[in-house]
Amino acid sequence: MYLHLGEDTVINSKQVVGIFDMDTSTVNKATRDYLEKAEKENKIIYVNYELPKSFVVTDEKIYVSPLNTGTLLKRTRQEFKL
Repeated sequence: MYLHLGEDTVINSKQVVGIFDMDTSTVNKATRDYLEKAEKENKIIYVNYELPKSFVVTDEKIYVSPLNTGTLLKRTRQEFKL
C-alpha cells in the first residue's frame, strides 16, 4: 500500500519507519543533529516548501511534509482498516 505525503509525493507504506511531529521532535538536540546529518548526505526530500509540520523516516530517505502527523496517521489507519 501507499501513503500520500502531500503534493505529488507518494511512498510505499512498508518502507515507513516512523512519522514524527516537526515541532515536538526537533526540540531534542539529537533529532536536530540527525536531520542535519541527513541533509548533508542528501537524504532529505521536501514534499514542498511550505511550513513543514512533520517528517517521515523511511529505510532510505526522510520526507519533510506540510501535513500534520494526525492526518498521516489517519491515512495509514484507512489503508490498514485499523
